[in-house]
Amino acid sequence: MASPRNYNFFYNIMPDGTVKQINPFTGTEVWAVPGRGNKPLSNEVPASAKEIEHAGRENYCSFCESRYYEVPPEKSRLVKYDGHYRSLVRIPPEQYDNTVAEFRRVGNLFEIVTIDYWKKNYNYRLTKHAAEWRDGYIANPKGVEHIDAILNYKLKMSGKSEQEIRRKFQINKMNMMDSFFGGCHELVIARPHYVPHAKFDTQLFSSGEMTQEEHFQYFRFTIDAMRDMLNANRYVRYISVFQNWLRSAGASFDHLHKQLVGLDEWGNSMVTQIQMLHDDPNIFNELGVNFAAQYNLVFAENDFAVACVGIGHRYPTIEIYSKSRASRPFEHSDDELRGMSNLVHACHAAMGSQISCNEEWYYTPIDAVYKMPWHVLLKWRVNVPAGFEGGTSIYINPLTPIDLRDRMVPRLYHLRDTGVINSFRLAEECRLAPNPLQYYLK
Repeated sequence: MASPRNYNFFYNIMPDGTVKQINPFTGTEVWAVPGRGNKPLSNEVPASAKEIEHAGRENYCSFCESRYYEVPPEKSRLVKYDGHYRSLVRIPPEQYDNTVAEFRRVGNLFEIVTIDYWKKNYNYRLTKHAAEWRDGYIANPKGVEHIDAILNYKLKMSGKSEQEIRRKFQINKMNMMDSFFGGCHELVIARPHYVPHAKFDTQLFSSGEMTQEEHFQYFRFTIDAMRDMLNANRYVRYISVFQNWLRSAGASFDHLHKQLVGLDEWGNSMVTQIQMLHDDPNIFNELGVNFAAQYNLVFAENDFAVACVGIGHRYPTIEIYSKSRASRPFEHSDDELRGMSNLVHACHAAMGSQISCNEEWYYTPIDAVYKMPWHVLLKWRVNVPAGFEGGTSIYINPLTPIDLRDRMVPRLYHLRDTGVINSFRLAEECRLAPNPLQYYLK
């Protein structure tokens, strides 16, 4: 591989304006061709939008607040009293409607890594507390009604007949419900479906529609779920945390939620990056933020995090890095977490709710010796890889890195001027100090 400071190996602007890129961490080859991405950032209501009707508590999908019983039992919920947030754990099913959940944490009804995976491969068992919660829940008439309805729905969606469902219930009901109480694929669901006073079905409540405080609570509640999962399953080596916004990004519902999936391995990309850290502990400064600074791609910064345009991604991508010495989300102080959350929130607010995107978290695995910084990627799903990409392994990105930067910066200035975001340095205000990420320090 080229020397870390030989940035021309990874980033070249051709005379016609084509930007050829190689991602320094994955080796993905990307070309950004001028003129392919001319759509401006906009939160205007599209002509295809349909008017919606409001009738009390929202009832637009299974994640809405009037439909608490259409998802598995709540492991916890975050409620708000007199401006203060409080977490309620394993509340009885008959009390779901006693409080308003700003965020809910539930098992995923359709797991990627299933409870059977952990049981059959590792002899995994629910913790004592999780088993007691399960037994108490199904001893409650409201609880058993909830569980039966959820299992029936899951089996029907899996294509089972009524006869097969009855047989499955008799044989496997206890094992199936274990995923709700001790599985390792979870959802963190936000309360609103639409923005307040929405008139059209495209005015969805996105991460950027939150206040900075709400987004911080969303982050912290998600990180609490990470801690609980690690404590409950000792075989988990990494937790994939991600958010699919809108259906074209893979969302099952156009309702804001994050997902957490426990894994028993890191994945090949993570293994490769850990090896890079072994060879050069400062690689995420060298080929991340320092690299971006050299090409004026760092566009926002606060005392705890920095945001830049990513190089060599299949989709237009924003990268937000924590400056902390802590290398895992759950090791950050509240100030560090708030700084990271605020910058991620600002980027969501600047891009708007109409752009489909994936939010992906990356951090040091719990059993890794060599540390990487916690960083979040926001990938705009505005292009579809097609035949050219499949045949060449060269991906066409519709925006050059400079185009993406220049779309974000004016919006960020506007958000700061109007008080939506604060405590930010933008564009030329960024300090661009070398090696701002401190993850590699002891």
